[in-house]
Amino acid sequence: MIDTLLLPFQFGFMQQAFVIAILVAAPMALLSCFLVLKGWSLMGDAISHAVLPGVVLAYIAGLPLAIGAFAAGMTCALATGFLKENSRVKEDTVMGIVFSGMFGLGLVLYTKIQTEVHLDHILFGDMLGVSWSDVLESGLIAAFVLGSVGIFRRDLLLHAFDPQHAQAIGLPVRLLHYGLLAILSLTIVGALKAVGIILAIAMLIGPGAIAYLLTTRFERMMLMSIAVAVVASFLGVYLSFFIDSAPAPTIVLLMSIAFVAAFVLSRIGNARRERQAAG
Repeated sequence: MIDTLLLPFQFGFMQQAFVIAILVAAPMALLSCFLVLKGWSLMGDAISHAVLPGVVLAYIAGLPLAIGAFAAGMTCALATGFLKENSRVKEDTVMGIVFSGMFGLGLVLYTKIQTEVHLDHILFGDMLGVSWSDVLESGLIAAFVLGSVGIFRRDLLLHAFDPQHAQAIGLPVRLLHYGLLAILSLTIVGALKAVGIILAIAMLIGPGAIAYLLTTRFERMMLMSIAVAVVASFLGVYLSFFIDSAPAPTIVLLMSIAFVAAFVLSRIGNARRERQAAG
């Protein structure tokens, strides 16, 4: 029985999958808190889709795919900001136009070239096919993102809650805005090979949304979000071995179940507090 339970840890590709899943989960969960508070969930969606043309162009130019993905993500973020500031169109509409246009461009470019990179791996990831160099790349990105957000978390939090007040007390609001977008793009690049473009969206939204339902303190929200993402990632990779499923969608399914459970618990807690207040 014990040998069966420990079987996934005996294979090298599973060991790499466990490590990269956790390295991807932690920074995405931390950023998820800020995206949920700022109402930027669609921005994560936009940048995730927008990296596709950068990946294809980097492949054509013989450059590392991460460089192309990061450049495309920042192009999407900067284009969204420019159009929002210079038109009457609302931000969510601008993001929808920009990311759908860039995603369409990526698909057109992909169909016109001969490539060994399968589109499914770009869209849905290939966690079981990563190498230790991929793990190292994701680890370095995770360390940089966690360190940057840890250092500037108070400024980023004030910017998320009240950008006008942040500007009034002298914080570099524009730098914080685009710095957060740059870190978001970098995090998506780190997750690209593991969970792919589409499933990265769920990783950027789910943990923060779950933690938001369960606590009202931001520091606790960040810790809870990371814990949810890491546990779901570990269990998702582990369960996928036994049910013969892809790890990334299994992780997202577990987070969806966790969100439903958090929603039910929050409703029960709210009802109990209302009864206590009435009594």
